[in-house]
Amino acid sequence: MTIKKYKPTTPGQRGMTGHSFEEITKTKPERNLLIPLRKSGGRNAQGKVTVRHRGGAQRRFLRIVDFQRTKREIPAKVAAIEYDPNRTARLALLHYIDGEKRYILAPNGIKVGDTIISGVHAEIRAGNNLPLSNIPVGTLVHNIELKEGKGGQLVRSAGGSAQLLAKEGEYAQIRLPSGEVRLVRQACYATIGQVGNLDHSNIKLGKAGRKRLKGFRPTVRGTAMSPRDHPHGGGEGRQPTGMPGPKSPWGKPTRGYRTRRNKSTDKYIVRRRSKSNR
Repeated sequence: MTIKKYKPTTPGQRGMTGHSFEEITKTKPERNLLIPLRKSGGRNAQGKVTVRHRGGAQRRFLRIVDFQRTKREIPAKVAAIEYDPNRTARLALLHYIDGEKRYILAPNGIKVGDTIISGVHAEIRAGNNLPLSNIPVGTLVHNIELKEGKGGQLVRSAGGSAQLLAKEGEYAQIRLPSGEVRLVRQACYATIGQVGNLDHSNIKLGKAGRKRLKGFRPTVRGTAMSPRDHPHGGGEGRQPTGMPGPKSPWGKPTRGYRTRRNKSTDKYIVRRRSKSNR
């Protein structure tokens, strides 16, 4: 995939880049695999904003993606590579030999016409889905399950990949993209390869309008507010925060402050994520 540059005919296009979409082979999605996507605008059932800076996204449909890969030992042929507006990765449309169609995350290097399969006896090839117990150590994987049969929950964004480091007893050690090493049961399934659309992180939006179409509303700096609206607010002219560390609008520490409280799963974390990826 290559990155498309725009002529600087406007100030917003001077630093703008976009996707070339050369890997896309089908423009219209499969109608049977679409469901309406309802917007919340960051509001709860009472109409109050519980998540700030959301709303106004482009209208879109949700694609039903098969993260579980429950059709075991049934070959499927890649019929198309499609664009999904709801995620950074591309989708691969699979046609199974029994006539069923499903979407999966498109791994890097997969092409139309390739045959992939899910099961214990699958080959170690990009797109195939099999248990961690049957995957060689050192293999790159994505769409990793945390619980058997629940479906892939880890490593699903564009360009993401995890590495299988070791196997011991019932668990396998996996190094995640954040640098964290975590224990996952060997009975859990994972997909071979790296998620496609590798250049997604190099895209520059260029203007605020593209951010609004993604569903993000403007963010006001705390230092620009009054002291009643934000702990960083107030003062004549520009002032430092006036406190040991940055705070959220509700006075809680932020920017690097650890908020993890799930002690029940601490035993599965072998090594914490690296500071450079935090």
